[in-house]
Amino acid sequence: MNATSTVARILLGLVFLAAGVSGFLLISHPPAPPPGLAGAFQDVFFRSRWVLFVDGVEALGGALLLANRYVPLALAALAAVIANIIVFHLTMAPAGLPVAAVVATLWAILAYRHRTSFAPLFEQRPSSSRPAAAARPYRTTTALLRA
Repeated sequence: MNATSTVARILLGLVFLAAGVSGFLLISHPPAPPPGLAGAFQDVFFRSRWVLFVDGVEALGGALLLANRYVPLALAALAAVIANIIVFHLTMAPAGLPVAAVVATLWAILAYRHRTSFAPLFEQRPSSSRPAAAARPYRTTTALLRA
């Protein structure tokens, strides 16, 4: 499982870093719009410069995954992007669904590997019996230097 999650992390990191950086390069010359609603959506996406925000999240998430730092944070940010990618392809451009499915699968492999980081999100009511600091103590400076 360790090798699988490492490969998934690297592949997902490369995909999102490349997609994020390419968006910044394409902002002045967006690709030809696809037909129908997908084209109208892409036109608004680029003309409003919303693409810069999304591509910034993609590039940062991809870079964090490749650096193997703050992986749960990167996964949380990329979950929103992946959800939007899936909905876009389900509703406007079904031809891209296979790629969206591969990206979602890579994300799921990593999310499963880091499931303990996401477990508190699924608590119906947070536990008030212990203070937040006691739940996960901070590492000392010496421990950080060794890591």
